[in-house]
Amino acid sequence: MVANAPDMKAFLLATPFFGGLPDPGLDLLISMLVECRFDAGATVVAEGDPGRSMFIVKSGRLVVSKRANVGSVIPISVLEPGDFFGEMTLIEMQNRSATVVAEAPTVLYELTAQKLYACYKADIHAYVIVLQNINRELCRRLRRSDDRFAGHQVGEDK
Repeated sequence: MVANAPDMKAFLLATPFFGGLPDPGLDLLISMLVECRFDAGATVVAEGDPGRSMFIVKSGRLVVSKRANVGSVIPISVLEPGDFFGEMTLIEMQNRSATVVAEAPTVLYELTAQKLYACYKADIHAYVIVLQNINRELCRRLRRSDDRFAGHQVGEDK
C-alpha cells in the first residue's frame, strides 16, 4: 500500500530522515514510500539477510538486537515513532547488520534502494539532504555507542 495521509508530511518533516527537505523533494519521497504493517512479535528484518530498503517508524515500538559470538542475543536499542533503520544497507550494500522485531503492532514506511536512486535521478538536491540526514544520524549513533563502550570499559576497571 502506498503511503498517503494528510498529516504525513508534517510527521515526516519532524523526523531526522526528512528534516530540512523543501516541499518538492518531500513530495517526491512521500510518493516513493510504501506503508508496511507488522503484528507484535513479527521480525521486520533479520541480521545477515540481504537488505535493499530502509524504514521510518510511523507507529509502534521495535527492538534492535545482534547475535553475540556465543549465540546469545544482545539488545542494542529501541525504535519508536520518528526513528528510522535499515539505512546502512542502502549506503554500504551489505546484508542486514541487526535484527529488528516489532514489540507492539507497528506501522512503517519503507523506502527501497531503487526508489532512493530514482530520487537521485529526479531531484539531486533532495537526495543530498537525505544523505546528510542519514550521515548525521549515523554520527549520533556512533557517538552514543562510543559513550556506552567507554562507560562499560570504565565500569570494568572498578
